[in-house]
Amino acid sequence: MIGEQNRMKLTTNYIESPFGLMQVCATEEALTLLEFADRSDVEKQVASLQSFVESKVEEGTNSIIEQTTLELTEYFAGQRQQFSLPLFTPGTPFQQSVWHALIEIPFGETRSYGWLAHKLGDPKSVRAVAHANGQNRIAIIIPCHRVIGADGSLTGYAGGLERKKKLLQLEGATAPAPEGQGRLF
Repeated sequence: MIGEQNRMKLTTNYIESPFGLMQVCATEEALTLLEFADRSDVEKQVASLQSFVESKVEEGTNSIIEQTTLELTEYFAGQRQQFSLPLFTPGTPFQQSVWHALIEIPFGETRSYGWLAHKLGDPKSVRAVAHANGQNRIAIIIPCHRVIGADGSLTGYAGGLERKKKLLQLEGATAPAPEGQGRLF
């Protein structure tokens, strides 16, 4: 992931997905945002990116948006389990650590917020982990949808719990049940 602040050209467009229209935003070098377009705070996230890189967002396309479209199409068709896109994820060091941990959750598996907090070395930071998870600007590719409640319940997905359920079903996700491994759905 890259993270240096400088003046970058930000380009935005939209991608059709089986679960709704998605807004994509990218520099010439990296993906910066991928969110469901009907999410209430997408405009706020785009404005935050504009401020961070000191650039306006222009509608159009570039090689990163085209690669994002291709990789998402393959993902939704069941032909891709990992993404190879370069990412630009401005955030605090703690947010960065949470987002890196999310990327490490394997396709088809889920983890709890408590598991993430423990992995990051602070088991008491469950709420902070959940908050950082919610601040993720790159849905699906940084798989925040793979994080569930400690009891296996679907919780806290800004794109909506129904989408979260469908994404996990698409991945054939399994989750640790209270007494061992078991299917989530």
